[in-house]
Amino acid sequence: MKEAQARREAEERAAELARQQEEARRREQALFLHTLRETLGTVTPMPPTGLADLARPRPAPEPLQRERDDRLVLKASLSDEFDPETLMETDDQLSFRRLELGPDVLKKLRLGRWTVQGQIDLHGLTRDHAREALAQFLADAGKRGWRCVRVVHGKGLGSPGREPVLKGKVRSWLVQRQEVLAFTQARGPDGGAGALIVLLAGSLGRAQRQQRRRAEAARGERASG
Repeated sequence: MKEAQARREAEERAAELARQQEEARRREQALFLHTLRETLGTVTPMPPTGLADLARPRPAPEPLQRERDDRLVLKASLSDEFDPETLMETDDQLSFRRLELGPDVLKKLRLGRWTVQGQIDLHGLTRDHAREALAQFLADAGKRGWRCVRVVHGKGLGSPGREPVLKGKVRSWLVQRQEVLAFTQARGPDGGAGALIVLLAGSLGRAQRQQRRRAEAARGERASG
């Protein structure tokens, strides 16, 4: 009986506490509404629309700072002080190929054996803008898996003294990029002396990458000697 009595008393206290809390909540709500009416005046509620309140998806964040950093790295990876002349083929087109590639690679490039998968036109750009655009284009080409691209640098007919400023710069920049395996002057219908056909590495196997590194090291030792 004592336990039953204690239980009833506990239930009564809990019920009384709940009643007091509900009464306090109502008083607080009434005070809030009274204050709101005095502050805003009469407010007419909007009629119900019957539409669900759906949360709009937030746009994906854009890595703007990372993109700016990537552009700076790409720009810094191409130097205007690099002299590519010793690495060029000795022909009137100043073609280029890596040492581990046979001479037939340039022949196939000249004959158009590889399908051009993309191109960039640098004609009319300043040197700095052209360098940055070319670096970004090569990076994008690598992401897309392109193997053969065309780089249009122009013939320099509109430059002061009619000297092709970008023509030599583009060759120098391309030689410095590890993914560039070879390039040669485009055929007439593809731009002639105002463009280059460039062969890119694409996805190389481990053995090919090691062979390229050994060839690059040997070439560096000969140049320093």
